[in-house]
Amino acid sequence: MRFKLVGVLVLLCVLWPAKASADNRFIVRTTLTPQVLQAVCNPPVLPPICTVVSGVGDPLGQLFLITSPLSLDDLLHLPGNPLDILDAEVDQLLKLFPVGALNVLPTPLPEGIMSDRTPVPYVNSGGTVWNSYANQPAAQIVRVSDAQNQFGVMGSGIVADIDTGVDPTHRALKSVLLQGYDFTRNQPGGSELTDISSCPFRSCPPPRCPDCSSAQVNQSTAAVLDQSTAAVLDGNDQYAAFGHGTMVMGVIHLVAPTAQLMPLKAFKSDGTGFLSDVLRAVYYAVHNSTNVINMSFDTQTNSPELKKALNYANQHSIICVASAGNEGQSAPPLTVYPAEWQKHVMGVASTSDLDTRSSFSNYGNAIVWVAAPGEAIVTTYPFSTYAAGWGTSFSAPFVSGASSLLVNRQTNANESQAARAVAHAVAVGPKMGHGRLDLVRALGAIPASDPPPTGSIDSPSGNVMVLAGQSVFFSGSGTDPDGAITAYSWSFPGGEPESSNVAIPGAVTYSTPGTFVATFTVSDDAGITDPTPKTRTIIVLPVPCLILCNPL
Repeated sequence: MRFKLVGVLVLLCVLWPAKASADNRFIVRTTLTPQVLQAVCNPPVLPPICTVVSGVGDPLGQLFLITSPLSLDDLLHLPGNPLDILDAEVDQLLKLFPVGALNVLPTPLPEGIMSDRTPVPYVNSGGTVWNSYANQPAAQIVRVSDAQNQFGVMGSGIVADIDTGVDPTHRALKSVLLQGYDFTRNQPGGSELTDISSCPFRSCPPPRCPDCSSAQVNQSTAAVLDQSTAAVLDGNDQYAAFGHGTMVMGVIHLVAPTAQLMPLKAFKSDGTGFLSDVLRAVYYAVHNSTNVINMSFDTQTNSPELKKALNYANQHSIICVASAGNEGQSAPPLTVYPAEWQKHVMGVASTSDLDTRSSFSNYGNAIVWVAAPGEAIVTTYPFSTYAAGWGTSFSAPFVSGASSLLVNRQTNANESQAARAVAHAVAVGPKMGHGRLDLVRALGAIPASDPPPTGSIDSPSGNVMVLAGQSVFFSGSGTDPDGAITAYSWSFPGGEPESSNVAIPGAVTYSTPGTFVATFTVSDDAGITDPTPKTRTIIVLPVPCLILCNPL
């Protein structure tokens, strides 16, 4: 160990002058504990090799965010691997609006967009919402109302959105919002209003302006706000993505209004977010009983750790959805993550109201599982107003909302089942995956939850005590609320016979003293087994020696 440390010190002496100008961020997987890792990061005499910032939340406790003045290659090639690094990657800076994105507002805006502000009732939305939100063309295209009414589903479970956060005061959303978490500040709560705590507007919150016309607030969004507020947002890169999370949440809520929504804030209002915060958000979602994770972002750089995190989510029956990106390019040759990991994620492209591919949408069956409307999507916006957005960011939440409806229909629906159901879509041309989302088709492709059967041991009525060599009479029955009992299974440890596959096996003889548990289960015509097998405890006593056990 001493020679290893000497080697490290010598190498650091060579590397330090050229590398010490700035710290780099890395995500490392190591076998060391946080305390040991921090100690190794700070060798005696020399400046630190690295600084442990935080754990990233993986179930093994092996994943950490560290900073270091060394490059990733230098860190990985330290003599003897003193940090015990199993794997490492750069902590990417992700962007909601990457350079080259083509999802920009059309000029002029579509006539009449968000003009119908008639209040209409909508479930779990604070009473009423704008009609242009509840009954917009996109909702009619994917058949939101038809699916909700035909199948009696309005959304179930928790849908987490990894994004810029949400306006927790928005009237249409606040009744279904969970607290969430802000990973950009390491504090509970997922409010994106914290990004404007310094109040850049004339007043905070800005005055409501229900009669205002639509005004551009960033490259892909027009919101109903007063002109001065809109000008501050549109003219400041610091707020380039402000409202993005609230808008995405609004689309999920439109499709699944009774689902609970969990804001996981991993992006700042300027649209940037670190990969490490996204990873933390995924693990947080898993550990907090989420059913669906929406990811309205993409990166062209592969991340092994993000893939592992999403696989872990799938293993916990979480459905994952991601946007396909807005460069208007084909994949391949373009790479788009996480949409490209189709075993773990449903990638979503954008279509127009005419069922054609949006010009800005990426395409290619390698990244697109399904498509959904993504042009002029009317949705919620901070300050209890509404906005219209363009981009695959607003296509993905239609599929996340659909996934919540599927969970409502079949409680244990997982990624693969949801993907198969959503694949029953409307064809919209080549390289667009399985086509454009159709909620009625998707829900019709997955059976409703089949309640399990229930078994009952009729005899004996309770636990039994017998002498060795005596028999116990067993009989059982079962009921199934939506079918028939087709199989019975008995287990008689210590008994003869040891098992049976009939409802009434009759007498079972116990010859050996001891305590034994007989078990009974039933199965129905769908192959579902009673999740709570019924039992009886059989206590077998030795036969007493009443006269002479061993006569001469």
